[in-house]
Amino acid sequence: MARQFFVGGNFKMNPSTRETKVALVKVLNDAQIDSSVEVVIAPPALYLLSLRDILRPEIKVSAQNCYFKPNGAFTGEISPAQLVDAQIPYVILGHSERRTLFHETSELVAQKTRAAIDAGLSVILCVGETLQEREANKTAEVVQAQLKPVIEALTEEQWSKVIIAYEPVWAIGTGKVASSAQAQEAHADIRAYLVKAVSPAVSANTRIIYGGSVTASNCKELAKQTDVGWLFGWRCFPQT
Repeated sequence: MARQFFVGGNFKMNPSTRETKVALVKVLNDAQIDSSVEVVIAPPALYLLSLRDILRPEIKVSAQNCYFKPNGAFTGEISPAQLVDAQIPYVILGHSERRTLFHETSELVAQKTRAAIDAGLSVILCVGETLQEREANKTAEVVQAQLKPVIEALTEEQWSKVIIAYEPVWAIGTGKVASSAQAQEAHADIRAYLVKAVSPAVSANTRIIYGGSVTASNCKELAKQTDVGWLFGWRCFPQT
């Protein structure tokens, strides 16, 4: 089964005005996009519906986060059921900023992932190591520890709803980027781990995308790697 090429843009809390987001959407709407490429953008929650409504239909939108409960007294949270009701197909979970700034554990990320998939969402599941962990040659160990609770939470069939985003913490928003060889090695390690921990079929079919200071100048080299044919980053789109 051929894995579909994926290009995604996580806006995070950028840009600061609706006008600049609309201008970016116009760039995407006017762009020539091959039908074999899946394009997904993740604006702040406040703009999900308004941008979804003005995007051409083949470009999808993603939430940047969600909670694991379908409803209840959880001020400030968005439930998977609400995203499905709003016809939002994707959610990003486990981003390093959620893990470090908001202290989300891998177990919580797994709980959110299962809840999101059970509700009908597809999940962009983020994993990645710090610079200290990279320099200690612990990348594979760290990433596998982040994946393990998710593997324990999902059935084999549910992996068809997961995209793994390898995003080394040291390369996110720093201007640094993993070399194509580093990215390929990390992606190959993830794929090998999925063979052992889930199944060869899940390993072969799961899309593993790279994120971390992806730009127009470095994306082509990254995309040439055998296991890095998919990219995720705010800078992989023109900025306005």
